[in-house]
Amino acid sequence: MALHYLYLQPNVALQARFSGPFRAVVIAEQEVDEDWRKVVAEWLVGSGCLYAVAWGVDCEKWHNSIDWAVLESFDYGNIPDDRFVMTTWHANEPMSEAFWFAENCATHPHVVLAETYIIHVAEAASMQRMLGAYADSQTEDSGN
Repeated sequence: MALHYLYLQPNVALQARFSGPFRAVVIAEQEVDEDWRKVVAEWLVGSGCLYAVAWGVDCEKWHNSIDWAVLESFDYGNIPDDRFVMTTWHANEPMSEAFWFAENCATHPHVVLAETYIIHVAEAASMQRMLGAYADSQTEDSGN
């Protein structure tokens, strides 16, 4: 599986676009405006995210925003199996557990997800810290 890092500065316009399918691990290290969270959720769904793991500040709100974005993208009708977005949130867990879950459990029942994107929402980028924490979460002695 390929692992990528993308830093998103809160409440700033989005630049990148992916072509899915992929898994996203949203690491929210600060509060964001509800409208911006909705824009990011729509962007993730529109880019091909088929599994979203949310961790951090307001992670349940991130989870819900992505669920609503999926429903809206299909006009609240039937969602094809290969376009359904699985979502989980990981409140009250260490980040390492969310990372472990993403690597080992976040699979889609109909589509192979070979790409994983850490979507880091914070005041400052921290690619090495995030990638290192992800790698560390997969070791036997990480407590998982």
